Amino acid sequence: MNGAAPRRASQRALWALLAGNFVIGTGVMVVPGTLNEISTSLAISVATSGQLITAAAAVMCIGAPLLAAAVAGWDRRRLLALTMLWYAAGHALAALMPSFGALLPIRMLTVIAPAIFTPQAAACAGLLVPPEQRGRAVTFVFLGWSIASVLGLPIGALIGGHLGWRMAFMVIAALSVASATSIWLTLPNAIRPAALTAAAWSRVLRSPVLMGIVTVTALQGTGQFVLSSYLGPILKQGYGADATMLSVIWALFGLFGLAGNMLVSRFIDRVGAGRMVLVTSALITLSLLLWPLASTLAWLAVVMVPWGLGCFATNSAQQARLVGLAPTLAPGSVALNSSGIYTGQAVGAALGGWLLANDAGAWMSWVGFVVLLAAMALSVAIDRSGRPA
Repeated sequence: MNGAAPRRASQRALWALLAGNFVIGTGVMVVPGTLNEISTSLAISVATSGQLITAAAAVMCIGAPLLAAAVAGWDRRRLLALTMLWYAAGHALAALMPSFGALLPIRMLTVIAPAIFTPQAAACAGLLVPPEQRGRAVTFVFLGWSIASVLGLPIGALIGGHLGWRMAFMVIAALSVASATSIWLTLPNAIRPAALTAAAWSRVLRSPVLMGIVTVTALQGTGQFVLSSYLGPILKQGYGADATMLSVIWALFGLFGLAGNMLVSRFIDRVGAGRMVLVTSALITLSLLLWPLASTLAWLAVVMVPWGLGCFATNSAQQARLVGLAPTLAPGSVALNSSGIYTGQAVGAALGGWLLANDAGAWMSWVGFVVLLAAMALSVAIDRSGRPA
């Protein structure tokens, strides 16, 4: 009985972190989900509005490792709650912006929150449970991103399609306040992962294994975001999908994303993180290979099933892989892994925008396919090297 109360408290804290990732993920994905509405409302092209994705991803990429060092000594309860309040303020302010030029810098400031929250929540989750449960705890917390794809993204796209993108942003602001409250009420005080010294950061940056894993993450992100950044406009222009149908497609994609992440969370400690990364990456690669064969919206939905299963699950597996290899270096390595995700998002969105602007949209899936193959090859090479982190 004496251990039951701490376990329940830890579970409540993990659920709060999961909910926080749900809000973070919904906020990050609201721009791809409302890209059509943003471009119409602000009288800009889809390729131009897509640069909101690129710029935000660049901020998150650079910010994740830098901010991990800056907030190293902060109490995680205070840090994560304040981060969500920043997210709320940023989305509320963005909804008031009258032009693309005004919206862009506000969006870039807003996404400082994801740069902090996701990696620090993962590192925090590893301290709330016994060592043998770390992999499952980290992937459990990351389920929030999958749930965001199931509920947050399609609901955001639906609200944006019918009530405008500004209302979608305001809903995220309200959810961010609720998340901050939940974190403040459930996380225990005085959770402070050991601050990484300069020597520890050097160990992370000089580790071929850890940095190789981060590179795999960046390649995975690039391969996916070449196409996924512009999925809304592609489905609208190529398949005639309206706002409701787009929401349905996003919801189906997210539903399989949730299922994939749940499966990874359940079996990763048994199968091994490296193998899980390979399996989930292969699923994404399969969808990109089959993409050109989808002649109707219904067939496209089927083709997207493997991608949904692997999309968020592979990021969860990568984070668990890093935490498991070097737990004491996790605050730095997981932050760099988040940086890798956002590097991929920035590069992929920029590359996809370039292809669209040059009437080469048909090549988007093939470019993503080749990049995912490179990610898989590097991941296998890391596992076969047998070198410790």
